Amino acid sequence: MTEPSTLVRHERSRFRGTDEWFVVVRQPELVAIRVFATAERIVECWHALSLHLDPAVDVHIHDLRSSRRWSGGLLALPDVREAMGRLRLPLAAYGGVELSLFTDSDQLTLTPEMLLVIYARTDRWTYLLDGLGLLERPDMAVPVWLPTRDLLRPDTQLAHALHAAADRLRLTETEL
Repeated sequence: MTEPSTLVRHERSRFRGTDEWFVVVRQPELVAIRVFATAERIVECWHALSLHLDPAVDVHIHDLRSSRRWSGGLLALPDVREAMGRLRLPLAAYGGVELSLFTDSDQLTLTPEMLLVIYARTDRWTYLLDGLGLLERPDMAVPVWLPTRDLLRPDTQLAHALHAAADRLRLTETEL
């Protein structure tokens, strides 16, 4: 019994889903992270991680279904999280929206394809993702299928939810 057990190697992933993972690319002044999971889990992680941003954030929303864009700067994080919390179900159900929160040192982006992309000056996000139960992988798996943006069609429920969030946060609609 002096030999290390093979169970110890697998203990870390024992209670984690194999379909929830992230890949980190570290550069001298930038850390880029891509997170992969189900749509519901991605939106949940995006919202949970937003709690760790600075007290004031910039917001950018681009609805690829309706080709509308909204943006706003230096918004109170609690207000943004409350408005975005109301969007969780429509975002997970329909996708097709790019939703980004920015600070001077961090960016959290939910892509239209339901991926979470994080750009930061430090790798603190890897520890937070680990705490959310996601595993770090050394590289990305080869995708078997990727959604295409060309197939996105307008959806009234999603459009109303996005418009309500933009109004609640007093975001400015911008031209393409």
